[in-house]
Amino acid sequence: MGHAGSRTDRAIAVVAALHHGVVTLDDLRKIGLSPRAVRHRCQNGRLHRLHQGVYCVGPPNRHGRWAAAVAACGQGAVLSHRAAAALWGLIPAAHGPVDVTAGGRTGRRRPGIAIHSGASLNAEDRTSVDGIPCTSIARTLIDFAAVESDRGVANVVERAEELRVFDLRAVDASVARLRPPAATGRLTRVLAGDRQETRVRSPAERVLLEAVLGSDLPRPRVNPWLPLPDGDGYRPDLLWPRERLVVEVDGRAHHARRAAFERDRRRDRRLARERYETVRFSAREVLDAPYRAVAEIRALLLARAG
Repeated sequence: MGHAGSRTDRAIAVVAALHHGVVTLDDLRKIGLSPRAVRHRCQNGRLHRLHQGVYCVGPPNRHGRWAAAVAACGQGAVLSHRAAAALWGLIPAAHGPVDVTAGGRTGRRRPGIAIHSGASLNAEDRTSVDGIPCTSIARTLIDFAAVESDRGVANVVERAEELRVFDLRAVDASVARLRPPAATGRLTRVLAGDRQETRVRSPAERVLLEAVLGSDLPRPRVNPWLPLPDGDGYRPDLLWPRERLVVEVDGRAHHARRAAFERDRRRDRRLARERYETVRFSAREVLDAPYRAVAEIRALLLARAG
């Protein structure tokens, strides 16, 4: 009897290890436990009931809570909204109900879970992170924008860029497909403001930006406002915030003036004190060989990341 119990415990542990400590009633039935045996294990603390039909071996951690919420909502359910943003690492995990999008039905209530309609979910909106079914980055941003402020959405977009998981084409495609203003309006507005940064100021800047966007490099911020410690600031041509790399394209006329030349070099030194590296390309070398400039930027980014 003890030997059979040990075998059962090991079988439960194997299944639970695949799902952050979580097992469902169906899992336990397949292992051979009756409903009475499941209740007995809950009473003696060997299982913890998290939701109807969902249990945890030992106290659940954060990922266990998320996995349990998804399992409780049935086949096809995915973590979404704020919970998906936290799983992706875009925001800190928060206490409170876990957001789950499920099967087009929102009428069914489950304690501790905020259930959203999955009527508009398709295959492109679904993925898995750390073994937990969740919404894609593009769909997560859209859903997050439906429940957060402009500032919160802008912060999450910026974080996605820093983590190199932001894909503007995928976001645009999802917005075009969904188009409900309540879900996409705020994200579209935030991205419109972000796109305004990409108004390059010279033909050489435009050529370099197009070469960068067509490469495998992480997407840079373009002409963003970069504050400096003394309260001043300026707009660099291209900025990679995480690597603290600034790229400037020196124009033929503007940067030829002595005053501008000296001002730029003083600013470069101020940025260096804040651990930013500034690399400058002339307009001619960018126009003549933009992909050579991209190769240099790639090497700099790798060195800064290392």
